[in-house]
Amino acid sequence: MTDAKAGRSARIDILHTGSLRPGVTSTCSLVRDADRAIVFDPGMVERQSDLLEPLAALGLAPADVTDVVLSHHHPDHCLNAGLFREARVHDHWAIYRGSAWDSVDAEGRELSPSVRLIRVPGHTPEDIALVVGTHEGLVVLTHLWWTAEGPADDPYAPDRDQLRRSRERVLAMADRIVPGHGPPFAPGEATPR
Repeated sequence: MTDAKAGRSARIDILHTGSLRPGVTSTCSLVRDADRAIVFDPGMVERQSDLLEPLAALGLAPADVTDVVLSHHHPDHCLNAGLFREARVHDHWAIYRGSAWDSVDAEGRELSPSVRLIRVPGHTPEDIALVVGTHEGLVVLTHLWWTAEGPADDPYAPDRDQLRRSRERVLAMADRIVPGHGPPFAPGEATPR
């Protein structure tokens, strides 16, 4: 699936909007398309019910989740992946299920007709993003931005030029961005590059 030919049938629901104060919580999203129910970044929250109750309100139990995607391996983004024991877990270089480890690169990995992974090194060298085609446009779930405001210069990014290149890649395709620790936003001229 190319950026221009992405399917447009997926639905995104925010299970938890992350924040940086007080404490740190990650934005956790549910993406549904075809027969897939995908949880993105089930990381730190105050209580596990902060993820499970919104999921139940959408009519799903943890066993209904088919896939979990980890944008990167910082605990604030992956700490609660174990809630979804039946799911395939995707990271930058493999798919895991039970004791099975299938080494496969994330770049271009299709999860459904409207959902795929891309590599976006920046916050960490292994960062990946979920590219989702919806009826409203192309949405990218990523930690290249913590919130709509940035930070412009990610203090954890090991390579600022790589961060900029990955941000430019996402900005060239995204109608909306779901950042690592805040609500979704429409990118614009003020979006940090």
